[in-house]
Amino acid sequence: MSGAGTIGRWRGYRGRVETYAAVVLAGGAARRMGGVDKPALPVGGRPMRDRVFAAVTDATPRVLVGPADAVPPGVRVVREDPPGGGPVAAAAAGLTLLDPDTSLVALLAADLPLLTRAAIRYLLNHLDRETSDTEPATDGLAPAPSARSGLGSERRPDGVCFVDGDGRRQSLCGVWRVAALRAGLDRLTAERAGSLSGAPVRALLAGLVVREVPWSGDGPPPWFDCDTDEDVRRAEEWAR
Repeated sequence: MSGAGTIGRWRGYRGRVETYAAVVLAGGAARRMGGVDKPALPVGGRPMRDRVFAAVTDATPRVLVGPADAVPPGVRVVREDPPGGGPVAAAAAGLTLLDPDTSLVALLAADLPLLTRAAIRYLLNHLDRETSDTEPATDGLAPAPSARSGLGSERRPDGVCFVDGDGRRQSLCGVWRVAALRAGLDRLTAERAGSLSGAPVRALLAGLVVREVPWSGDGPPPWFDCDTDEDVRRAEEWAR
């Protein structure tokens, strides 16, 4: 994924060149951590927010939704309406800054300090893979044997995200088709009389075909998020 003309592109199924964007959600209140600017907390000497953007350096555009005093070069910034309105409102704001021809977007929480480029490529390849999962994954990562679609395998998946060892879907560590997300936002806006504030992510994804994959690569789980001080300490140990 390096070289001229490859910024924001990846080699998808059967070698097709695809583009993807990244929207990073950083507007949470971090109540369990005393209301600090959680994405700005350092892990391994770098703000968690910056570590997430480092995992999507080949995405274009890259968008941060939330307050920001300093962001990596080239990152577009927008605020959800209302500020603090939750991840669905933030996702809606982030999608407004995507280029018109963007078809895929990595939708990511800003407190994923263990996320890697290999993990993002893993998701992209599973989204683009045929249902049989018979093709080998790139970067030496084997296809996940328990990859599954939330609504069956007869439809092309609208998105792919990690699932943890307890079967919990990590929706804010996934890659999604922009058209499917926009359709979900339109439906939810109509259902909620025009307001997305406080809407849960599961409501946004209702009706979408979601392929859930466990992480089978090396290293710590890329979906590990930091909701407490203890989580940050654990991430620091993993990041050494």
